[in-house]
Amino acid sequence: MSKLYTPEILALAVELADYPRLPSPQISAEARSATCGSTLTLDLSLDPADRVDALGLALSACAIGQASAAVFAREARGRGAEEMLAALGEIETWLGEEGEGAQPRWPGIAVLAPARAYPARHGAILMPWKAAVDALCKAPHAR
Repeated sequence: MSKLYTPEILALAVELADYPRLPSPQISAEARSATCGSTLTLDLSLDPADRVDALGLALSACAIGQASAAVFAREARGRGAEEMLAALGEIETWLGEEGEGAQPRWPGIAVLAPARAYPARHGAILMPWKAAVDALCKAPHAR
């Protein structure tokens, strides 16, 4: 497990303190990893074009899930449903590929590369993007 929990991954978990739940979110969504039981709640406030303007997180997850949420939170602002859906697809493909595979375009995602060899952690990695897609598809203008 020492290869999985790198100093970079462990440091990311501390960043979650910068993203507390929003007091009055426009929309919220939850995600759960079926493989490990990790859970995440994502609160969003949106700009007029239904892109992420502010976000808050609450999660119960391993260090991999926490690191993934921090990587997500760093770069989520300004992104809409289509971008989140594309990122989710890229990350799912990357996690499912043997060997190197194409790295997703999400900035900072490379720090999670050690977890690719641990399929039981994949669900925790995907939680923020799954919750974002769910939330953004609930946005009033998305209908």
